[in-house]
Amino acid sequence: MGSTMEPPGGGYLHLGAVTSPVGTARVLQLVFGCTTFSLVAHRGGFDGVQGTFCMAAWGFCFALSVLVVACEFTRLHSCLRLSWGNFTAAFAMLATLLSATAAVIYPLYFTQLECLPEPAGCTARDFRLAASIFAGLLFLAYAAEVALTRARPGQVASYMATVSGLLKIVQAFVACIIFGALVHDSRYGRYVATQWCVAVYSLCFLATVAVVALSVMGHTGSLGCPFDRVVVVYTFLAVLLYLSAAVIWPVFCFDPKYGEPGRPPDCLRGSCTWDSQLVVATFTYVNLLLYVADLAYSQRIRFVPTL
Repeated sequence: MGSTMEPPGGGYLHLGAVTSPVGTARVLQLVFGCTTFSLVAHRGGFDGVQGTFCMAAWGFCFALSVLVVACEFTRLHSCLRLSWGNFTAAFAMLATLLSATAAVIYPLYFTQLECLPEPAGCTARDFRLAASIFAGLLFLAYAAEVALTRARPGQVASYMATVSGLLKIVQAFVACIIFGALVHDSRYGRYVATQWCVAVYSLCFLATVAVVALSVMGHTGSLGCPFDRVVVVYTFLAVLLYLSAAVIWPVFCFDPKYGEPGRPPDCLRGSCTWDSQLVVATFTYVNLLLYVADLAYSQRIRFVPTL
């Protein structure tokens, strides 16, 4: 019939999934991730919103890393109705951001050189120091995968592996930081102008998530027009929208006519409206720069949506 049977045991398992440079990075992600949250859960300890975030980030990254390695090793990803190259590139970038954030937050809030009060004592301190070290190694492992899989200039690759695709994940992540600051007593509802800024953040975030979702699901061809053109037009509009927010938000929060130009002396740390407004302003400029860089890179990318 012209078709040949694959040799028994020779076509189903892909050893390169764990022996290639990318596969090695993924195996290290599993080792470092499991070690990190095991150290914290066993004796290191965590509490509060910061500790919960760290454990949730490590657990989420570990679970999806197990899925990626298992699907690559068994070639099961070929049966999934999604663009595997886009999915792995998007997850690696997201995991890099999450692990980097956790690697900063956990030592900042939970690690110290002095022994903890009893009954935790020096043992808990040592576990927390070890967890902080492995958290840093976990971040490096995910960053290594991003570096290894990132599309090089002139290379045909999946969209999420390009600089423009990776920037989409960073933009969405930064937008989540902005939303977190907005809901933390930022008083954005006082003026219509600041409400417009919130609308800008929300619209750009939803559009960015839609671009990522379409790429991961492999449905970019269903738009009725070239996907790369849609991305460029959307990114250009996002630059204009963020530019307006970058002007409006600082004026209505820090100008003496509308807000406070300096931090009020009676502003308590951790529950200060001015601090939340400053975080929003700072990351507004960060995302503006990200969208500008995205617009510059999207002019010269080459990708295959279904890879």
